[in-house]
Amino acid sequence: MKKNKRIQTPLLFSLVILLITSCTYLRPKPDVLYKRAVKNQPYDAIIVPGVPFNGTRWDTTMKGRVLWATYLYRKGYTKNIIFSGGAVYSPYYEAKIMALYGAALGIPEKNIFVDTIAEHSTENIYYSYKVARKHGFEKIAVATDPFQSANLMGFTKRKFKLKIDHIPFVEDSLRVLSDLNPRIDPESAKVKDFKSILHTQSRFYRFKGTLGKNIRFEKE
Repeated sequence: MKKNKRIQTPLLFSLVILLITSCTYLRPKPDVLYKRAVKNQPYDAIIVPGVPFNGTRWDTTMKGRVLWATYLYRKGYTKNIIFSGGAVYSPYYEAKIMALYGAALGIPEKNIFVDTIAEHSTENIYYSYKVARKHGFEKIAVATDPFQSANLMGFTKRKFKLKIDHIPFVEDSLRVLSDLNPRIDPESAKVKDFKSILHTQSRFYRFKGTLGKNIRFEKE
């Protein structure tokens, strides 16, 4: 019986991943969502989910997300930016690292907000949503890479009182800023006595987190 359970758990995990991946192909394409967002702008704030930082330089994924947020701010499509992400896999608050890059790229610090609680992409949305409500932001959107945006679209439609739009980055528009590589001092974003989520949570608990099952939703 125990052997069957060991077989069923990986199988279930694989089936869920396959289902999530398949659903991404059914979402509207980035350029379609971008055109909708342009018609609907300006937004009070955009939510930018975090990426682990290696302590030296941003990686391609973080660079893409921060540059896209910068692009949307410079175009006047959003008034504020909420960077989200705790110190999950490395000893740096992802949100604070991205905020440092955003400021280095010219986004005023008064227009940058951070959530340092989130450990998973669903939590990026939820805790950033709480930041937005706290500051009276009502017109909000998620701005990230197309794959993550597609994976989160169902979650944002089901769970929130306010509508949350999606603005996945469009390669042609992002390419305008691709040569920008600002330097930052990451020390202010570093966490003392850091412990990786790999050592504090089981694989199953982390998987629940990716689905938003560990969030305690508060009534609005």
